[in-house]
Amino acid sequence: MGNSAGTGTIRPSNSSDNFANNSFYLFNPYITSLLTFQVTQPLLRNGWLFANQAPILIARRNLQQSRASFAAEVNNNILQAVGQYWAVVEARGNLEVARSSMDAAEATYKRDKRALELGALPPLDIYRSESQVASRRVQVIQSEYTLKQAEDALRLTIGTNQDPYFQALDLQLTEKAEPEGELLTVDAATALQQALKKRPEFDAATAALANDETRIRLAHNHLLPELDLLGSYASNGVGGTQFSSTGQKMASSSLNQLFGFGFPTYQAQLSLTLPIRNRAAKAEMGTALVSRRNDLYGQRQIQEQVALDVSNAVHQLEQAKLSIVAGKEALDLAKKTMAAEQRKYELGSGTIFLVLEAQTEVAASEQSLLQAEVGYQLAVAAVDHATGELLDPYHVQIADLTH
Repeated sequence: MGNSAGTGTIRPSNSSDNFANNSFYLFNPYITSLLTFQVTQPLLRNGWLFANQAPILIARRNLQQSRASFAAEVNNNILQAVGQYWAVVEARGNLEVARSSMDAAEATYKRDKRALELGALPPLDIYRSESQVASRRVQVIQSEYTLKQAEDALRLTIGTNQDPYFQALDLQLTEKAEPEGELLTVDAATALQQALKKRPEFDAATAALANDETRIRLAHNHLLPELDLLGSYASNGVGGTQFSSTGQKMASSSLNQLFGFGFPTYQAQLSLTLPIRNRAAKAEMGTALVSRRNDLYGQRQIQEQVALDVSNAVHQLEQAKLSIVAGKEALDLAKKTMAAEQRKYELGSGTIFLVLEAQTEVAASEQSLLQAEVGYQLAVAAVDHATGELLDPYHVQIADLTH
């Protein structure tokens, strides 16, 4: 056996019947038996335990690498599902803003129409408010279909499109875009250190490099000459029909001597085989070295990509926090401006153009604030993804299927 640390062989008893016409034989006819124990231990190539353990170690690390790669894929898929969830939340919020803006435009149009009927408004001024109603109705229609597209994408990701019953149900979104409590603050250096420990991509890269080292060591072993130590132990027995000095027959058994181990034979030898050109082993070594070089570059690339992910996520979080603060302030000012323009218009000192423009600014500010809040939620998810913590908030566990 060429790939073992040592082999042992037990040869069964080999018996033979013999007869001679020589009267000087002690046993005639006689039976000879032989039982042999033989051990072969490779000392160089495929020697000791490593040759047997290497395939098992590689298989275990392949399992670790596959599990880590699967965890990374689950991490990415959850981030995708979270992004699509907040896309639906944003689409619904935009639809509400568009409907509210259209309602405000319709209320203004009805007021202007009543003023026109009473003669308090020039006939040409009614077209501006009427055109705004039509324009904002288009925005509502576009927002409705944008929402449908976002919901369909989310259904596809979570698999509800596989069952007609579940596909017919409405999506109930429990989390709102507006953050609760204090806004999250993350230190970039701490987040990067956490990512280097938690990201499953590093576990996969570490397992791959460990396998490369094992393959290099195994290939180096295959380049060695074959030096085998062979040892054998044999037990002998002889028996048959024995004649006494008076010519009387006496029985004798070779098996009693064989398993009594009273007549042993020992043997030991060394066998050396020198390879002249072992091209297969050299090719194995070259493949292992190239694989290690590629995996080293891959590990470096993972480190750079993780660092970039952490940096982008932290910057995205800071931007979202500042955008929320600025968005709330802009929305408050836009509402105050609309109220002032509406009041001036009612008193006759304002114009319908400024009222409609103020309504548009309020709608735009509401959408901007909603976008900032959704961006904050996405940034929090991006930070968890970059640091390898995205599975915990959603209680996702990867079961170990091996024992």
